[in-house]
Amino acid sequence: MPTEMTRTLEILERLISFDTVSAKSNLALVDYVESLLKAAGARVQRFSDATGEKAGLYAEIGPDGQGVALSGHTDVVPVEGQVWTRDPFRLTLEAGRAYGRGTTDMKGFVAGVLAAAERAGRAKLREPLKIILSYDEEVGCLGLKEMLPDLLPMLGQPRAVIVGEPTGMQTAIGHKGKVALRAVCHGQAGHSAMAPDFVNAIHLAADFVSALREIQAAIAVGGNKDDGYDIPYSTLHVGKISGGRALNIVPDRAEIDFEIRHLAADDPRTMIADLGARADEIAARYLGAFPQARIEIEERNAYPGLAVDPASEVVELVQRLTGQGGTFKVPFGTEGGFFAKVDLPVVVCGPGSMAGQGHKPDEYIDLSQLEALDAMLGRVLAEIAA
Repeated sequence: MPTEMTRTLEILERLISFDTVSAKSNLALVDYVESLLKAAGARVQRFSDATGEKAGLYAEIGPDGQGVALSGHTDVVPVEGQVWTRDPFRLTLEAGRAYGRGTTDMKGFVAGVLAAAERAGRAKLREPLKIILSYDEEVGCLGLKEMLPDLLPMLGQPRAVIVGEPTGMQTAIGHKGKVALRAVCHGQAGHSAMAPDFVNAIHLAADFVSALREIQAAIAVGGNKDDGYDIPYSTLHVGKISGGRALNIVPDRAEIDFEIRHLAADDPRTMIADLGARADEIAARYLGAFPQARIEIEERNAYPGLAVDPASEVVELVQRLTGQGGTFKVPFGTEGGFFAKVDLPVVVCGPGSMAGQGHKPDEYIDLSQLEALDAMLGRVLAEIAA
């Protein structure tokens, strides 16, 4: 086994041992990573969240300059409700695979980056290696969004930002943006024996869901298309509905949590405005019986999409670093859209398969993918070496 691979697995074993599910603190992992980076000679800046229970890191090794930036997140999705045959927070090597929560998404990438950072600390560089590690990516890319105002002046203008989400080490140049929303439906409480005399908030919610589905159907038929995606149009999806207190009480409130995953060519604000107009139309049917009937739409969170020119310099550079041509678009969101939004050259490229292993029980990564990652990172170091 190559020396680089051995060290990557040693670091990965430590990273997997930290239970950094998004609902929990990641500080123990951050302490370990910060210590490792400082021992490698890196200049390290920590970014704490408002609670003091989460933190991200930014590190540089080498002289000032453009360099190459490697970006990953430290949190993982929960294991509750999944049937694992191995300890999810203990690295298990078996039949050419490394098992454990986060091996694919995305501690495998982070381990490779940290092993490369140690090699960078022993090398003579003419440009810096830049490392960005965030928190709370799995719950809507919250951490990087909070870090960006202070991070961007430090980051400067790297030649490339490589977001290491699992792409099978292929170069991904696009993903849809996302807006998470809540529709709050206000009705009128009353005794269910006289239900027709009152305005049922769940009925308003049902009408709103029907309107949302009609808008989705129209987009599927006549909206913008991007054949780079398996689902080539923007989508609207209801994920949760809640309302009512008891069966014999007409509910006066119902909530609908829904999302928009939109193409770069579609402005989600237009869709939200259309939904708002439909919500007003629905509520208007009930105003004669209850003047306070209404549906309010609240934005809960959002992250931007990614759309990179396949002929851009950053794509050519990363293809050369991976030794693989071609590009594609991923169905899941990443932090890459935030970098693109501030005009930084960015692509998504990392080891593993999100469709095959991401978020699943007995999550694993093929060791061949980690070998390919180590090889790419070796070329990154050669690219910035003196």
